[in-house]
Amino acid sequence: MDSAVSELLENENEGQLQAWQTDRSRAPIATKIVVAGGFGVGKTTLVTAVSEITPLQTEALMTQASADTDDLSATPEKTTTTVAMDFGRITLDDDLVLYLFGTPGQQRFWFMWDDLVRGAIGAVVLADTRRLSDCFPALDYFESCGLPYIVAVNHFDGSERFEEADVREALTVPPHIPVLIMDARQRISVIESLLALVGHALDATPE
Repeated sequence: MDSAVSELLENENEGQLQAWQTDRSRAPIATKIVVAGGFGVGKTTLVTAVSEITPLQTEALMTQASADTDDLSATPEKTTTTVAMDFGRITLDDDLVLYLFGTPGQQRFWFMWDDLVRGAIGAVVLADTRRLSDCFPALDYFESCGLPYIVAVNHFDGSERFEEADVREALTVPPHIPVLIMDARQRISVIESLLALVGHALDATPE
């Protein structure tokens, strides 16, 4: 995984195009990944940090009407929220292109999840240790539908840092599910998480 990340960053620094971008006879392997989690956990930030294209965002200003349903105690500076989805793209490993779909976090938008996950190889479930219970709906959803997933703990400034084993125990995540500590603002950290998911999805569904 480390070598794949290093090669990707070297190609970006050199402005090198991928093979499928210069040879139109070679179609890239297009892979869909879902980024899920609770409200304000960093899904939009993750997609924005890693996307090689201008990401599609459906952010709307938060108003007083949502004050009773959207808990801003952990993210008091948050002024917008995703009302449909986030979308971005990143090219990995020469011919592998990942298309990222970020889900809306609030319960009133969960009806969209079935459409967003259709055709995905796996999901990144973002978690915030200050409010771990917010990611339980996403964990339950992917467990019930059988979609491979990993848990990526987004470490926020000022929050206590926990070990992966502690997070796994708190969320009762099965041993075969990867649990990572990452920073959704840092491109390299996001890439490592995406590579971990791709590897896990291949192990879970090798065909």
